[in-house]
Amino acid sequence: MKKLFPLHGIVTVLNTPFTQNDEVDYKALVWNVEEALLAGVAGFLVPAMASEVHKLTLDERLTMVESVLQTVNGKVPVFAGTGGADIDESIKILKSYLDLGCRHVLVQLPYYTDRKFKKNFLRLAALDPEVIMLQDWDPTGYGLNDGLLIDLFETVPSFRCLKIETAPAGPKYSRMMKHTRGKLNVSGGWAVTQMIEGLKRGVHAFMPTGMHWIYTKIFNYFQEGEVQKAEALFSEIIPVLAFSNQHLDISIHFYKMLLWKQGIYPTPNVREPIIPFDEYHQEMADLLIPKVMEIEDRIKKGLKKW
Repeated sequence: MKKLFPLHGIVTVLNTPFTQNDEVDYKALVWNVEEALLAGVAGFLVPAMASEVHKLTLDERLTMVESVLQTVNGKVPVFAGTGGADIDESIKILKSYLDLGCRHVLVQLPYYTDRKFKKNFLRLAALDPEVIMLQDWDPTGYGLNDGLLIDLFETVPSFRCLKIETAPAGPKYSRMMKHTRGKLNVSGGWAVTQMIEGLKRGVHAFMPTGMHWIYTKIFNYFQEGEVQKAEALFSEIIPVLAFSNQHLDISIHFYKMLLWKQGIYPTPNVREPIIPFDEYHQEMADLLIPKVMEIEDRIKKGLKKW
């Protein structure tokens, strides 16, 4: 069996496609997974915040995870996002994923105190998933403290991956890799705008949504020692990142619209409540989406400009 860890590369966070009737479009989800696999991604995360996870029912979450697992068929790891309003709900969700046969999970928990966080984390770990990825989400602050993360890493064998989404993210990438002697897989998410910096710091994986071909190409260029090519290609998408990463809701709107324009999702629909995508947002999307599609078309054809 192919070795899936350590996790290394681009792990796609899947947006949820909706039909005109506001139902989850599982066929379109599979199309997105197949396209990402062709591009060479190293794994998937579903459902997560970019999936509008808290607007999904448990049945919708489970069917999405099951659809992705069946499509991937063991080629790369699939992380099922576990996050509920409280620990009991998170336990219920995690048990349901494990019953599906999904052994890799992402855990996001509310923070009150170190003691309570650890207690809740241990309750989830006791359900015995094979691999836990912990989401350290705080886009305006430092996130979980280093001591707590190191304690969890040393206490819980299944805690093997950390998704850092803090401000700033870079120094925390470096500290966590140093503290754990590189044994904890460190991934970047929301801070993909600092992707080149993260790669230079040795981050193992990045977890963006959309633009599968571009992100995998940047990552592969860097790993192959073609740093200038990686930087040149990354510079082409900086305007996209500057626009889409202004808020999570704007990112969701934009990347679903991109997937729609690419013919992967039949609609760009989102679920309420969400920040509206107004006429100025639309003007920017109409400018940026053709550029993304042109870059990806060049990559698919093997054309080189960088």
